[in-house]
Amino acid sequence: MTRKRGRRQMIETKEILVAELAASLKMTTSEVGKALKDLGVDVKDINTAALDTETAEMVRDLLSHSRVTEVSSGATLREVAEAIGISSSEAVKKLMALGHLIAPTQRLEHKLAEKLAAECGYNLRYKTAVAAPITAPTHRHRPPAGATQPRPPVVTIMGHVDHGKTSLLDTIRKANVVGGEFGGITQHIGAYQVETEHNGECRKITFLDTPGHAAFTEMRARGAQVTDIVILVVAADDGIMPQTVEAINHAKAAEVPIIVAINKIDKPDARPDRIKQQLTEHNLVVEEYGGDVIAAPVSAKIGEGIPELLEYIALVADMQELKADPHGHARGAIIEARVEPGKGPVATFLVQSGTLRVGDSLVAGFSHGKVRSMSNERGEILLKASPSTPVEVSGLNYAPMAGDTFEVVKNEREARLISEKRVDKKRADRFKSAAPRFTLEDLSTQEGDVKDLNLIVKGDVQGSVEAVLGQLKALGDTKTGDEVRLIIKHSGIGNVSESDISLAMATNSVIIAFNVRADPSGQRAAERDGVDVRSYNIIYDLTADIERAMKGLLAPIFEEDLLGKANILQRFQTPKGIVIAGCMVTEGKLLRGAEARVWRGKEKMFSTRIDTLRRVKDDAREVAQGFECGVVLADWNDVQPDDVIECFEMREISRL
Repeated sequence: MTRKRGRRQMIETKEILVAELAASLKMTTSEVGKALKDLGVDVKDINTAALDTETAEMVRDLLSHSRVTEVSSGATLREVAEAIGISSSEAVKKLMALGHLIAPTQRLEHKLAEKLAAECGYNLRYKTAVAAPITAPTHRHRPPAGATQPRPPVVTIMGHVDHGKTSLLDTIRKANVVGGEFGGITQHIGAYQVETEHNGECRKITFLDTPGHAAFTEMRARGAQVTDIVILVVAADDGIMPQTVEAINHAKAAEVPIIVAINKIDKPDARPDRIKQQLTEHNLVVEEYGGDVIAAPVSAKIGEGIPELLEYIALVADMQELKADPHGHARGAIIEARVEPGKGPVATFLVQSGTLRVGDSLVAGFSHGKVRSMSNERGEILLKASPSTPVEVSGLNYAPMAGDTFEVVKNEREARLISEKRVDKKRADRFKSAAPRFTLEDLSTQEGDVKDLNLIVKGDVQGSVEAVLGQLKALGDTKTGDEVRLIIKHSGIGNVSESDISLAMATNSVIIAFNVRADPSGQRAAERDGVDVRSYNIIYDLTADIERAMKGLLAPIFEEDLLGKANILQRFQTPKGIVIAGCMVTEGKLLRGAEARVWRGKEKMFSTRIDTLRRVKDDAREVAQGFECGVVLADWNDVQPDDVIECFEMREISRL
């Protein structure tokens, strides 16, 4: 009676036994139990446990998607085995158990291939002949025409310490948590999304909570171009500070729009107008002064101006027309990564294109794995993540580095192979000497290809920095015209720090250290990344080196210098077929190895060089005016009497 009552109660609450769910998915109960554990569903006894319909459908969708694989029509046994993640020998054994003896190179019939896949818990699908190839990432992620869709903007908040970056982040997050459940945020994943209303519709904005501008630029230097907009936080009662200047230069190097949030306007000594004037000194002209930089007065403490700031972000995002392809395999960047006890490697992913799903196999930097679970900043379990969505992912073999890129591939085997190749390449590169990225010596030997000389200037005091900048500006105003631009990416006081090295690495700059040196962390970073740091105590040595580098950047100018002329009197030919022009030097001199032109009347016949020059029977280096000589021209035998040979050389004219 008790069993019947329990059964009737189960039907009334519409619960589904885990065993029944596993049978419908053609999986074992242990496999379903593992999936439930990854999703955070606590099941004590997997054999007798039951799930409510909502949870059961979520698990069904998850496992149905993650257990689908594709093969080409007419695939061999080996290809089908690779698609479902087993070895060829194991596939042969499974087919033998089903009563079929098939070699790995034999093609499988569709029904037999589907039966083999079902034995391993997979649903098999066949790719059509017109499908795009899935093996090449450049084609796999290239969206078809019209497939891109608008995506949320990705925003990074930067600024000086104690100017209210963290407070502003917390205020924005508290104001946008659903139902005001700020306490429900159970984990910090380095990124989160908020919602705001813009033009009558709900819009999402993704915020990155990075440690600072150094980490921001380091990610960019590794190729992770993740930020669309930078929010520069400046305290209204303090003003532009050294770290504010660094943040401005790092944001400019990333070439992204800047919105200035003038914080702490609620304080009695707040002076927002002074901040706007100081910004003009760093080429940030606000809209009130006729520029294009948005300045938003806010107070993170009382929440004033926050809705307007979010509105400005949505407006700038609309102007950029941010779009991404939500279809196909996902790719994106690693925001941060760590190892959690009991959970293993955990990484925060920012999806940039495609859609990331639970069960996807992927490569992230030098690590690889399979997405076991995904969650947002509030700890909510997600089954998929579209572009500009930050998610916390578990399932990698070890934690990747912040700034690495990730990419979804066909299966775990392919992910492992790509990861191993990258590790092998990195190991091989350790035995090679790391060449510097850019040095003044390299720049001084380049001709015309590179037109920008990027510099970062650090000095002991403000007076020294201003003196160096003045000398460099004078060099930039010399007769270089528009051919060479001397660009100061950043200037500041103090030793060369690791942040300076990151900025130099991202902007291909040379660091000029005047009366200062690199601190230990900066020196290690410079040696690791190959950044050229030049230390000077005498300003004239500094300007001389920069002048030589700028000279190397200028396209050389050559001028023709006429050496002499000779009239051809007679044409001779040796038994070996060599044609000799018997000449009389009428002007200047002929020089062996020099450039030459042959004129016949007013027509230029050929441009060549003087290969051989003889005076009587002896070889001669040069023959002066009034003397006869024999001349052999390189690659030209059609000389005739009365032709004229012009001898000249090209000389480079100094540009500075």
